[in-house]
Amino acid sequence: MRLTKFTDLALRVTMRLAVTEQGVTLTTRQVAEAMAIPYTHTAKVIARLQHLGVVEARRGRGGGLELTGFGRTASLGWLVRELEGEEEVVACEGETPCPLRAACRLRGALRNAQRAFYASLDPLTVDDLVASPTGPVLISLG
Repeated sequence: MRLTKFTDLALRVTMRLAVTEQGVTLTTRQVAEAMAIPYTHTAKVIARLQHLGVVEARRGRGGGLELTGFGRTASLGWLVRELEGEEEVVACEGETPCPLRAACRLRGALRNAQRAFYASLDPLTVDDLVASPTGPVLISLG
């Protein structure tokens, strides 16, 4: 299974915010520069993470981005499901339906693989992802 670029960026942004010192906030521009992500993409990612309750974003003087307590402890599997959606890996229906759909074993096998993929992410949290050696590298990014 391959994650979308959006999900990849969202996970990296979340990880960067997870290692920010308590009481320190970063701007969207600072995160974008540190992670080498275009500002516009970062802004879209932040908006989605804010909608999910993972990131708190405050405007104005003293504002900035902060990972919420929920964002630190939420299941990585949950977060990826929310960002990716739970559509099937293959599209058997649609404009030109697959002629094998009535007797296909591939669809079920891929559905099981997708469930196993998410299940392997379920016990992990963002805090787990930023444990050493990853955390110090993220901090060094600015």
